[in-house]
Amino acid sequence: MKITKNKVATLSYTLNVDGFEGRVIESIGKEEAVEFIFGTGIMLAAFENALEGMEKGEAFRFQIPAEKAYGRFNPNAVVELPKDIFLRDGVLNHEILFIGNEIPMMDRSGKRMNGIVKEVTETKVLMDFNHPMAGKDLYFTGLVSDVREATYEELNPPAHSCGCGSGHDHDHGRNHDHGGCGCGSSDSSNDSCCSSEEKGHGGCGCGA
Repeated sequence: MKITKNKVATLSYTLNVDGFEGRVIESIGKEEAVEFIFGTGIMLAAFENALEGMEKGEAFRFQIPAEKAYGRFNPNAVVELPKDIFLRDGVLNHEILFIGNEIPMMDRSGKRMNGIVKEVTETKVLMDFNHPMAGKDLYFTGLVSDVREATYEELNPPAHSCGCGSGHDHDHGRNHDHGGCGCGSSDSSNDSCCSSEEKGHGGCGCGA
């Protein structure tokens, strides 16, 4: 059986940047293999294009350029925000406001996005809303562990379901919810943010 639309593909793989022998960002073994429904928009289009037509037992090795992955780094997505938007009941939330932390935010239109704290001053917080993998070419090496038909339940999941069945959090070694392994959100909007949120969003291939 080949990987085609609405088939469930199971993969183990290693993701590198800076070449196939470069820094390892993510390594998924057979025990924690990624399972997803092909052709439903969960994964990056370039990731799926490289896998289409493969069968169980086939090895793969391919590169996804940054433009087809999470885009080039956008300097306009690095913005200063007023520090008071991080107040909770009038008190600054120091548990989340530290350099390097990734914070789920929401802009004035209600659109969700994640930002990384780059700098904290007396009155401002510098946030980077680029995807953590922005500007990076992705190098995948792996194996198709299985290909099967999707069940009716898998093709018609509850509204809250992401459709990614591995249980792996795809964290790329970082604490963020942008999605991993070619997962399908590449937006790095720099709309002015108006609020922070308590919880993350997306994750495990969700395109939200």
